[in-house]
Amino acid sequence: MSHSRAPRGILLAAGAMASALALTACSGGPKGTSGGGGDTNFVTNTGGISTIAEGERPAINGIAGETLDGGRLDVADLKGKVVVLNVWGWWCNPCRAEAKHFVKVANDLKPKGVEFVGLNTRSTEKIRSVAFEKEFGVPYPSLYDPYGKIILNGFPKGVVQPNAIPSTVVLDREGKIAARSLKALSEKELRSMIEPVLAEKAGGQ
Repeated sequence: MSHSRAPRGILLAAGAMASALALTACSGGPKGTSGGGGDTNFVTNTGGISTIAEGERPAINGIAGETLDGGRLDVADLKGKVVVLNVWGWWCNPCRAEAKHFVKVANDLKPKGVEFVGLNTRSTEKIRSVAFEKEFGVPYPSLYDPYGKIILNGFPKGVVQPNAIPSTVVLDREGKIAARSLKALSEKELRSMIEPVLAEKAGGQ
């Protein structure tokens, strides 16, 4: 699939940050979406990946809705598994760069009890998002969240900003936030977020 122009709502911001898009994250978004500071317990490690120690982790507020294929998904139903939530958009070059890594790791770790869920946002052109998933062979579902409402309501304030794309959050088996990244990830970085959480004993210490 050839590179397409970004949706109107993010075109100006995307153009202004063209050099940054290729390396880190996309920015901008539709009206009505915003981030927030908030008080979190994240500790930022080398490489910009942040973690939260067991016993200090906040739970998500609830992430559920319609998927790109028209189904329904509630992340709460995945409790007991390690869950990787990835915020992405078809128009985002860093999302394209990391997609193959997410596909590989998702396939590798599913037998070990790791579930991936996408959060597709900042575009109402669902057909392009579906084409993106088909191009990269994405094996897991994505919630359809064109205006960032699921993101804003689903995460505690300050965890994920809808204008920071791609973003990735790892939930432990209790459905609590264990790790976060606000940039495109390599395979090594993605695994480094998941594996410590996967190694934890169910139910905590």
